[in-house]
Amino acid sequence: MGIPEHTTAGEPAGRGSGAVGGLARSCHPGPVVTVTTLTAALAVIGGRGAGGCVLAWAAVLTGQLSVGWCNDAFDAGRDIALGRPGKPVVDGLVGAGQVWTAAYTALALCVPLSLLNGLAAGAVHLAAVGAGWAYNLKLKATRWSWAPYAIGFAALPAFVTLGLPGSPWPHWWVLGAGALLGVGAHLGDVLPDIRGDLATGVRGWPQRLGPDRTRLLLPVPLVLASALLALGPPGPPGRRGTTALALALLVAVTGAVLGRRRERLAFATAVVVAVVDVTLLLGGTLTNLG
Repeated sequence: MGIPEHTTAGEPAGRGSGAVGGLARSCHPGPVVTVTTLTAALAVIGGRGAGGCVLAWAAVLTGQLSVGWCNDAFDAGRDIALGRPGKPVVDGLVGAGQVWTAAYTALALCVPLSLLNGLAAGAVHLAAVGAGWAYNLKLKATRWSWAPYAIGFAALPAFVTLGLPGSPWPHWWVLGAGALLGVGAHLGDVLPDIRGDLATGVRGWPQRLGPDRTRLLLPVPLVLASALLALGPPGPPGRRGTTALALALLVAVTGAVLGRRRERLAFATAVVVAVVDVTLLLGGTLTNLG
């Protein structure tokens, strides 16, 4: 798969602080901060030393930056044509060529930083980053748009544990919960923009489902992730796990019922379930990830 030609339309005349701010906004800072923070927390819980935690954080940071910048750079031509507000390239803060350069630079840094975490860990992380680029360049407009998210989220705990002595894989329920969290993240990320995406010809999996079916499906992978995290470890589930699973089910049902009239409420309840899942992932039940 080839990388598209750089879009030069909308190239800003000025440089400096405006371009820096534009690049900061173009990287999708919310997901970048969320994923890198989660990885750092998993590294601490998984038993990485201070140096290992820093290496894991740096590798994931550069990988997330490259994926975020690739996304905005690739969409720049369409965003400019549609005059979409809030996009740094459309607003003239930064040019598409500059965003491509930033994406390539972050990707080049990501390769050695990933491999410094160990060959197996680095290979898994680079596969996840590659899946993110594949989503941007092709898969987000196909029925397979969910797959890069599932791969990317499942790869995070694997990246952490494979960097430990002996390169152990995470428990199966951790990998499964990560993949389900990724699917839920994809549905939630796309839900607010489905109608606009359909108008511009983007037909990924959620767009093909439509907003109503996507809203109803959104909590399902998140609740399934809760079930894996609560019930997956050997032995009877603890009080924390059962309480978290009950809370996730209650919030999900509430979102499905009330979200028919208030779509934002459906999204908000899905976020709550995702927070429950992350709490379980970072909690005592999964302190030993590998």
